[in-house]
Amino acid sequence: MHDPSMLPRPPGRGQARAMSLETTVNPLPAERGASASAPAVAPTVASGPPARVVETARSVLVFLGDRVFKVKKPVDLGAVDFRGRQARLAACEAEVRLNRRLAPDVYLGVADVIGPDGEPCDHMVVMRRLPEARRLSTLAEGGTEVRAEIHALTRVLVDFHARCETSSRIAEAGGLDRLRGRWDACFARVQRDHGAAVSASILDHVNRLAVRYLDGRDELLRERREAGRIRDGHGDLSAADIFCLDDGPRVLDCLEFEPGLRAADVLADACALAADLEWLGRRDLARLFLDHYREMAGETHPRSLEDFYWALAALGRCQAACQRVAAGENAAAEARAFADLALARLRWGRVRLVLVGGQRGTGKSTLAGGLAGTERWTVLRFDDAAADLAASANRHDLAAGGWADAGGWVPADDVDAVHQELLRQAGTALRRGESVVVDAPWNRHSQRAQAADVARRAFADLVQLRCTAPPDLAATRTDRRSPATTAATSATGSVGLGRLADTVSRIEPWPEAKIIDTAVAIAESLHNARRAAA
Repeated sequence: MHDPSMLPRPPGRGQARAMSLETTVNPLPAERGASASAPAVAPTVASGPPARVVETARSVLVFLGDRVFKVKKPVDLGAVDFRGRQARLAACEAEVRLNRRLAPDVYLGVADVIGPDGEPCDHMVVMRRLPEARRLSTLAEGGTEVRAEIHALTRVLVDFHARCETSSRIAEAGGLDRLRGRWDACFARVQRDHGAAVSASILDHVNRLAVRYLDGRDELLRERREAGRIRDGHGDLSAADIFCLDDGPRVLDCLEFEPGLRAADVLADACALAADLEWLGRRDLARLFLDHYREMAGETHPRSLEDFYWALAALGRCQAACQRVAAGENAAAEARAFADLALARLRWGRVRLVLVGGQRGTGKSTLAGGLAGTERWTVLRFDDAAADLAASANRHDLAAGGWADAGGWVPADDVDAVHQELLRQAGTALRRGESVVVDAPWNRHSQRAQAADVARRAFADLVQLRCTAPPDLAATRTDRRSPATTAATSATGSVGLGRLADTVSRIEPWPEAKIIDTAVAIAESLHNARRAAA
């Protein structure tokens, strides 16, 4: 990655002698034979930006005129071994081929490095030099208005992901075991290198939340694989490697040397960029980008999956910073910032089953709807479930006391049946990573115990909220809703669905619930509910 923030360091003298300023671009293997002689790529330096050299762990980049020459270092980094010249040539060719998917006019080709004897001694990627001022990271940090650029970038990435290769082999990367292995490997490297840069307690908290999330998400991950969302993508989207040009964005520097990390959920690709933008202080752009991506790609993933992949990307950035700290660089603050970001995302991405209970008129339905709408959670309502159960029952069972249609009657004891149906629906949603708010009376301890069991089996947190309001206020609210209530009551005067919850009027002790006073303004009670669910 050619990052201008890195301190320039010139190459060794022998290496400098081996580089020819006028090189010949070799076509890629699939293109060879098309032309007997390849074009010269001598840089234009008369009026270009100043020359400089940037060194990374894997490469040395020479910025000269309107060109960038990128030479792979002859190093063995474990994941990649560039000690052999053929390995470096193959890496250069892979880099050009893969990066041309998103920047075809930037990656010009692979050139030979000519030694003193006139023979090739190495190889390098030749790129068009792009204006530093148009980096997305530069624009974002500078506070530039880039909403239009984010929109254009999102379109490019959605189209790119739709075209990326997928197969049964690639799809395996989105399975629970592979994803858990990817998390564990990254976390192990952070533990190895973090030193005093990141608190061990924070890292432990991060890991426990991530493992708990993955434990219950096998069904969601299978759904993503079957939908074709696991593809050979970019692998490391970064704001510093995206250039917002007048004719559209150019996205550089995919993980050409680690296909196992490129093969991932396309949402993981998108969340890597979101994590980068948030670290740059532009959470607004991160949210804008992911919202655009969801809409343009027709995504239906739960918000929790975004948070997990956001955290995974942040952990990867933390690992890179910790590695630099271990090498003696001053990157401790960056490592801590990314660890904090991973923790914040995993904490808010916890899957929750939220019980919102209370008597009629206490505002529980309003609170439940507001909480679900604010957090993009699913809301399930007692009256809806009761109506659906009654409508689906056989009318011939009326005489035997069974469920009737929405105009019929329902025995009071079947309040439990409605709660069980709500929990059945909630369990399905929880397993696919959706947090669920259930608006119901929750008068009985047995109902709440069943809810706790559903949450436990789905590796979800149980949040219990009990709404309260003064009796006169509750009565006033109930009176306002009386037309809707009577509409659901049968002509014979039997108990209608709208009042079924009232047939069990006494609330058994509920010490686990957090009390939400709904006599205050809705904004305040909603704020208190959000804090309780955090």
